[in-house]
Amino acid sequence: MSRNYAGLSRERIIVEALHIISGRGLGGLSMRRLGDALEVEAMAIYHHFPLGKEQLFNAIAAYVASPSPSGTAPADGEDGAEETEEEAVDTRPWDVRLTDWADTHRARMLAYSGALSLLVHRAPHTPDSDATRALMHRAFTDAGLTGEDVVRAADALHSYCVGAVVHQVRHADDEDAPDEAEAEARFHLGLRALLRGLT
Repeated sequence: MSRNYAGLSRERIIVEALHIISGRGLGGLSMRRLGDALEVEAMAIYHHFPLGKEQLFNAIAAYVASPSPSGTAPADGEDGAEETEEEAVDTRPWDVRLTDWADTHRARMLAYSGALSLLVHRAPHTPDSDATRALMHRAFTDAGLTGEDVVRAADALHSYCVGAVVHQVRHADDEDAPDEAEAEARFHLGLRALLRGLT
């Protein structure tokens, strides 16, 4: 097996781990199997994840939960938090901002549905999670909410998105399961109702 680790990166490791999870489930992911898929010795992975599988799981959860469409692998610390430049303030209507975020978050969770259980048990603190929190708080503040209601509304929106995806994945093989277009329409119906109810 090759000992040339020049092309090995946190992101490459995470993406390959997600491929394994997609085919074999979380239980099928081992450092040895991951090393084989990457064509490196398993110990090479520990250079990027010195705390082992738990640190890798945290990084996978952060990657899947990224609000960025492409997603970026976190770089430093157990959860991979690193400093980022402050983004320009989004001046679109508050509900458009939240709907765009919800659509992107839903799409990423569906794309990596095998790792959904990691999001249930882990909430990595990363620049992306900070950006998501700031986006939601600004939007709900612009909608007229104040104080703790802003935090409660953000929690409700996040919970709705995760719950809707879990429900869709859980029932994907049902005989009467909706196709993707109908599933998306149902998601938007519930999202609109939630945002109206919260504000």
